[in-house]
Amino acid sequence: MAFFTALIEVILPVVLVALVGVALARTFRLDMDTVGKINLYGLTPLLAFDSVMKTEVSGGQAVQLVGGYLLITLVIGLVALAAGWGQDRPTRRAMVASVIIGNNGNFGLPIALLALGRVGLDQAVVIFVTSLVVMYTVGPALLGSHGGVGDAVLTVVKLPVTWALVAGLIVRLTGVTLPVGVARGVELLAQAAIPMVLIALGLQLGQRASLRLTAPVLIAAGVRVVVLPLLAAGIGLLLRLDGLELSSLLLACAMPTAVNAFMLAREYGSNPELVASVVALSTLASLGTIAAVVAVLPMLT
Repeated sequence: MAFFTALIEVILPVVLVALVGVALARTFRLDMDTVGKINLYGLTPLLAFDSVMKTEVSGGQAVQLVGGYLLITLVIGLVALAAGWGQDRPTRRAMVASVIIGNNGNFGLPIALLALGRVGLDQAVVIFVTSLVVMYTVGPALLGSHGGVGDAVLTVVKLPVTWALVAGLIVRLTGVTLPVGVARGVELLAQAAIPMVLIALGLQLGQRASLRLTAPVLIAAGVRVVVLPLLAAGIGLLLRLDGLELSSLLLACAMPTAVNAFMLAREYGSNPELVASVVALSTLASLGTIAAVVAVLPMLT
């Protein structure tokens, strides 16, 4: 019963909003670069700023979430590397990237809000920012960034969400009170971020997703959707996490491969067809996994 309740109350709202994006993509010729810039430069930074201003996540909790997520990412990357043994080097790199780059924005934020409430969203934002660091450092390094890891780190530094987090921390630590009009404007834009990133996910899937069930695709999707949540649960327990921190990490690791993994693969010409197929397959398969994870969360919190 809990599984079907999770499907209806948590997964269905997310899917419905994303399907609006799919329908728009199939009906109109929309500029994904423009939509991406609205989300990346206009809405997500203000969601991050607003979350820092309102979050109840302590410094200790943040350290646990970031450290746990990075450790899980390292281990699952090694698992994916071993699972791709026998494939050529570019294929193995694409498989590993597909496994470690998770959709902690489009899927992770709204599902955390619906499943764990506002406090869950706060923790999901911490994980989301950590996943951005992984995405724009390890991702380009695996998929062939000519600038290497140093260039990828510079990309993270230039991300507006990074500076929004810094600004939020400064404002919060200094005790500065924003004017009421400014605070309400920030809050409105922050509230718009979650539905917009879901619509963007639908647009991306509707325009670009393809599905080829080759062995590397099945292996990478299986590791991402099935092995990763189990691994996250095990590592979380070994780290003696419990309650909301364990639930947040487990939920974050149940997310499918991020569409941005395909964007990076296309940018660097590193098996974009394989990555696109993993994105599509893992997104479909993760609906059941996420519902199962959401169903067991009440036992952890």
